Amino acid sequence: MVSINEALEIIYREVTTKSREILPIEASLGRIVAKEYEATFDLPRFDNSAMDGYAVKVADAGKEVRVKEITYAGDVAEESFSEGEVVKIMTGAPTPNGCESIVPIEDVKVLEDGVELPANIKMNTMIRWKGEDIKRGEPFLFAQTKITGYTLALLASQGITHVEVYRRPKVVIFSTGEELKAHYEKIEQHQLYNSNAPMFASRARELGCDVSYLSSAGDTIESLKEAVLKAKDADLILTSGGVSVGDKDFTKEAFVQLGLETYFSGVGIKPGKPTHFGKLDECFVVNLPGNPLAAMVNFEMFVKPTIAKLSGTKSFYHGTITTKMREAHKMRAGKSTVILGEWNGDSFLPIKNQKPGMVSPLSLADGMIVTTKEIDYLEKDRVVKMIAIKLDLQSEKEEEFFIR
Repeated sequence: MVSINEALEIIYREVTTKSREILPIEASLGRIVAKEYEATFDLPRFDNSAMDGYAVKVADAGKEVRVKEITYAGDVAEESFSEGEVVKIMTGAPTPNGCESIVPIEDVKVLEDGVELPANIKMNTMIRWKGEDIKRGEPFLFAQTKITGYTLALLASQGITHVEVYRRPKVVIFSTGEELKAHYEKIEQHQLYNSNAPMFASRARELGCDVSYLSSAGDTIESLKEAVLKAKDADLILTSGGVSVGDKDFTKEAFVQLGLETYFSGVGIKPGKPTHFGKLDECFVVNLPGNPLAAMVNFEMFVKPTIAKLSGTKSFYHGTITTKMREAHKMRAGKSTVILGEWNGDSFLPIKNQKPGMVSPLSLADGMIVTTKEIDYLEKDRVVKMIAIKLDLQSEKEEEFFIR
C-alpha cells in the first residue's frame, strides 16, 4: 500500500502522452497542442490607426490644417504628407509615412477648408505598431497547452488552418458484479443499478476522452479476463468493484493473469483504500472500489491526473483553492481522509453524511479537502486547500466585483 502522494508521483512518472493527429482549427477546441507554433508574420502586419481620427505632424498642434486624403481600413497607406496637412484616417487603416500621431475625430474642430487641431498633441499616440502584438519568428502558441476559443483567434490571425494536437485518450469502462444491472434494465429485489459506470463514462467525457462502455463483467476469472481482452486496445481501462478481499473479488487477479504490471496496490486513503493502478501492455489500468462515493473520490484523486497526462497537457497536477471552513468538522484520525463539501466562493462546508456506499452526496460536492492521518478536527474558519471538482463561478445573486 502507498500513500496518496506516492500514488500520485507514480502516475506523474509512468503515464505518458499518446499519438498525435492534425485537425482543422475549428475541430480542435478543447484539445492539447502537440508542438510549438511560431508566427509567420507580424501582428499587426503594418502600423495602423487605433482610432477614427487624423494622422498629423506634432508641429501642427493648435494650427488650422488642410485634409489631404481619407484612408479607410483595407486601403493602401497614403505615401506621405507635409506639415500643414493631415490625413483623415479610420480605425485599422494603415498610417501614412511620416505620421507622428493620431488625433481622435472628437478632439478637432471641423472648418470649412480643413480642421483645427488641439494645442496639445503628443508624439506616437493612438498608433498600433507593426508587430507590437505578435512578432514574426517568435512563438505564439506553446506545446501542451489547451486550445480554447481564444486560442483559435491566435491561430486564425496567422492564417493557420490546421493544428497538430494529441489524440484524445481512449477509455474503456466496465464494472464487475453479477448483482449489477444497467439503469435501462429491469432489476430484481436482490440486484442493484450500476451507477458507477455511467458516472465514470460521463466524467471521462467531460475531461476530453473518447469513452466506450462494456456491459458489466461477471464475478468469475474467465468472464473478467474476457472483458479485459476486449478492452486492452484502449489507453486506459477503468473498472469498478471486485478489488477488495471478498470471495468473488477477482478483478485484480484477472488482470494479473493477463500480464498486468502493478504500480501500486492499495492506497492509504479514506474512503477508497482498495484502489489499484498498473499497466497491461500499452494500456493503463485503474481498478476503483465498488462503493460509489469511494469510487468518485478516487476517480477525482487518481484518474483525473491520469487522463490529464494521457491528454498531453502540462497542467496535470491538482490545483487548489484557498478557502476556509464554514463550520467545524470532526473526523476519525488514523488515515488520510478526503472530505467532500460545498463551496460558495468564500467557505467550504463538509457534506453532513458522506459514507463510502452513498450516491446522494456526489452531485452536491463542489470540491474536496484532504487531511493527514493525524488530523481529527477542523475548527470553523480554519484555512484549508480545496481541490475543485466542479467549478462554476456564475452566481445566483448579484455580487460586487469591482476592486475599489
